[in-house]
Amino acid sequence: MDRYARWNALLEMLTDNGRVSVEEAAGRLDVSQATIRRDFDQLAQQQMITRTRGGAVANGVSYDLPLRYKTAKHSAEKQRIGAAAAALVTPGTVVGLNGGTTSTEVARALAVRPDLNTSAEGAQLTVVTNALNIANELLVRSRMKVVVAGGVVRPKSFELVGPLGGALLREVTLDVALLGVDAIDPQLGAAAHHEGEAAMNNLMVARAKRVVIIADSSKLGGHAFARICPVDRVETLVTDSGANPELVEAFRAAGVHVVIA
Repeated sequence: MDRYARWNALLEMLTDNGRVSVEEAAGRLDVSQATIRRDFDQLAQQQMITRTRGGAVANGVSYDLPLRYKTAKHSAEKQRIGAAAAALVTPGTVVGLNGGTTSTEVARALAVRPDLNTSAEGAQLTVVTNALNIANELLVRSRMKVVVAGGVVRPKSFELVGPLGGALLREVTLDVALLGVDAIDPQLGAAAHHEGEAAMNNLMVARAKRVVIIADSSKLGGHAFARICPVDRVETLVTDSGANPELVEAFRAAGVHVVIA
């Protein structure tokens, strides 16, 4: 287990339990206590945890881990979801794509599709995004037209938020918005932890003809602080085979087409 994977595991332990001792963490991750002490010290320096005598406690940011620490979580499921969501995109369309690990997998799947990268007139894909990492994925891997909304960068997600990006989004029309979320519920709709990200995503929804939510099964039925859109605005939900069958049926009953990747 590399350092970032270990940090991700430690942060998840703290999110679940509130506190964890050096001895417990070392035993669960099968590493030395000296390694765990160094990890705790480095995470505390980044203000992601609070160091205590013999261990650490979670602080207020533990529920919203920086993107670089999330990549290992549900990675196989997210890759399948990314491929399935990318398959819904047709050449010549305008796609809205926000930030997050699942959206990154969608971008990677789009970038390797030959039919979306042709230089023939009318066949090139246009992607509108408010995430710097998504723009980078597409620019280095493809010849698509990439439009980046402005704003202030959130270091946790690499997303641009605020009125500068909103001004651009209000002037474009999207054929489809492919949106990663922090939670989606059949009654409460789609939501994000951060209100600025939710506002940008809501603008994409407002400018899109179709809305596709991309979310691994851990996000289904969950709650988050700021609503992105109600469930009746969602055309399709792409998730993985670990989804609770009752929740899947609840989404279908609400009129959402569910794709299991």
